[in-house]
Amino acid sequence: MTPAPLILASASPRRRDLLQQIDITPDLTRPADIDETPGPDERPRALAGRLAREKARAVAAREAGFVLAADTVVACGRRILPKTETDRQAGECLALLSGRAHQVFTGLTVIAPDGREASRLVMTRVKMKRLSRGEIAAYLSSGEWQGKAGGYAIQGRAGAFVSHLSGSYSAVVGLPLYETRCLLDGLGWRGDRQA
Repeated sequence: MTPAPLILASASPRRRDLLQQIDITPDLTRPADIDETPGPDERPRALAGRLAREKARAVAAREAGFVLAADTVVACGRRILPKTETDRQAGECLALLSGRAHQVFTGLTVIAPDGREASRLVMTRVKMKRLSRGEIAAYLSSGEWQGKAGGYAIQGRAGAFVSHLSGSYSAVVGLPLYETRCLLDGLGWRGDRQA
């Protein structure tokens, strides 16, 4: 019997790289095309969980297998920071995060071929050092901020800005590895061990 494929509901190369760190290679990559706009008064924690579930369900509706989806939301208090599209946006995010702590919420959902669904939400607290205008300008010129929640990539140059992290580093990058393995194992995915 052919094992059910593992389908990553994301086009993020970071998520693929993270999975490879724990010897998991998705059989298919199928990005979910959903509206990621926060609902009225939707909190960051709720948004991350909802988007992960919606992405997984959208892909599971058209593909058979184990579907894995995640979404990362960066928040400063109740304020949801954007996935930055312009250097101005990124600069505003970095200025806001400079010298203070913020939260990174990563929602994770796995749907099994039989329709069973499991989700987790991981919260990581990140504190950045106080950033000078020069440091912000240099980071913006790197282009690393493009498309990143909160305007930074912790796995790149911005790692030097982080003075403290409490929680899951891999969740801030985009996928909490411990929880991912637990959900897949709990729903019966066996990867290369499937017979």
